[in-house]
Amino acid sequence: MKEIRVEEAVGKVLCHDLTQIIRGVTKDARFRKGHVIQEEDIPVLLSMGKDHIFVWENDGTKLHEDEGAEILRQLTQNQGMAASEPKEGKIELTAQHDGVFHVDEERLAAINGIGDIAIATIPQHFPVKKGTKLAGMRVIPLVIDKEKMEAVRKLAGDKPLMELRPYRKMKVGVVTTGTEVFAGRIKDTFTPVIAAKLKAFGLQIDEHRLSDDVMEHTKAKIEELLALGMDMVLCTGGMSVDPDDRTPAAIRAAASRVVTYGVPVLPGAMFLLAYWEREGRRVPIAGLPGCVMYSPATIFDLVLPRLLTGEDIPKNDLDRLGVGGLCMGCKPCHYPFCSFGK
Repeated sequence: MKEIRVEEAVGKVLCHDLTQIIRGVTKDARFRKGHVIQEEDIPVLLSMGKDHIFVWENDGTKLHEDEGAEILRQLTQNQGMAASEPKEGKIELTAQHDGVFHVDEERLAAINGIGDIAIATIPQHFPVKKGTKLAGMRVIPLVIDKEKMEAVRKLAGDKPLMELRPYRKMKVGVVTTGTEVFAGRIKDTFTPVIAAKLKAFGLQIDEHRLSDDVMEHTKAKIEELLALGMDMVLCTGGMSVDPDDRTPAAIRAAASRVVTYGVPVLPGAMFLLAYWEREGRRVPIAGLPGCVMYSPATIFDLVLPRLLTGEDIPKNDLDRLGVGGLCMGCKPCHYPFCSFGK
């Protein structure tokens, strides 16, 4: 910190807030700590009775908080994200389109552990709308060591820490299983629920098939939808362990690989996720348990946004859903596409 005359302060960084008092008009900080003094600021400072001020003296080993924040932006910002201008050492990132937010949690934790910086984001794998705030980052002190910021760069590497994966326009096929529905004994009340959830993403059910509880018949319906070029196939009904529930076996027979049958989410534990893969195509096939039909928020609401980005969801990610995987019945629901209370 160095005391200098105001007339010599242009381009210098202010080390403390300066309050301006105009009787009956204002009493507030006219210039904030960290402000870079401009030529036009000189008359204002003199009118405030400031002939001398304390400024930061750069010795070449430190960076101003705004310069540090700019480095954090470079390491985090990715396509589809807009950055605010640095303000008091802080920059925010905002979504430029709808999609699902991803962050490299391990790298982020390592960087935050260095100290004197803070990068905060929305939850991992969170579906967002255009204009949603994704992250905020700042350098905590007024100035920060260049060596510390170089350590941050090294930990971050060459790949941005964050991603906003856009939704794809997908053709969706639905296979409704259950002899009771196939035979017309009861009305299909499951398919309209699926249609409503897809509509939230601007999609529709492009093809719909009914099947009884014979495994081979359900498998044939799934394969029919795949042959028609569906980008995703959803199977409803027959997902429990009852003797007549054969949908999991049909999905296993039709798919190239099964990611999981059963997830630590309530409601929705009997969810099945598989993928069919041929000649560069990868199509998710999901078995939806009955709770999706009547519970406003289930495993389907957590997984659907990610499936709509074309992501190959690993089992490890589904296993981690156990933390926070119990629906609390919040009013209103904190999850963007949950219909609870709406």
